[in-house]
Amino acid sequence: MFEFLQNKINDTIIISDQEFEHAKTFFMPKKLRRKRFLLQEGDPCVYTCFVEKGLLRSFRIDDKGNEHILQFGMQGWWVADLYSFLTGEASEYNIEALEDSELLLITKPSWDQLLSELPVLERYFRILIQNNLIATQNRLMRNMTITAEQRYTNLLSEFPGISQRVPQHMIASYIGVTRETLSRLRSQISHQ
Repeated sequence: MFEFLQNKINDTIIISDQEFEHAKTFFMPKKLRRKRFLLQEGDPCVYTCFVEKGLLRSFRIDDKGNEHILQFGMQGWWVADLYSFLTGEASEYNIEALEDSELLLITKPSWDQLLSELPVLERYFRILIQNNLIATQNRLMRNMTITAEQRYTNLLSEFPGISQRVPQHMIASYIGVTRETLSRLRSQISHQ
């Protein structure tokens, strides 16, 4: 189960087999069935998780009952409410499995100990957090400056096959449009 995580880490940094064997002891494997929650709004985020298999989504529901998807967590991605995970404060987000998923979970105390004992992984997580910040800033700027059609086509090119794995209303939520707008966009694109 841990081979995929080791490969993903080695895509970013070099970790020895011995270091990785030690790192594995900090993680808890978990299977999460479709439509089950890893995190619910109001609870503290006690885990950050690596998605070995499956698909998750991080979202919140506003005061009007509208859903806003922050992230889809696919195989090979890390998913958490980082603010809540690091501070212990209540989360404003929900994390739900969209497919039956296999996860590797680590708690904050275990994460701190892992980073202390294996500085190579501190570098790995620093790089991940930096990349996440850059991706978040780019997504925010794109959402302010490009059309809904461009946001939709970008999503399809960045995540091939997502339209077969995720309901259309969730795709609409992720790109910040209504279902009706997404339906019109899909129709326009198919006629081009």
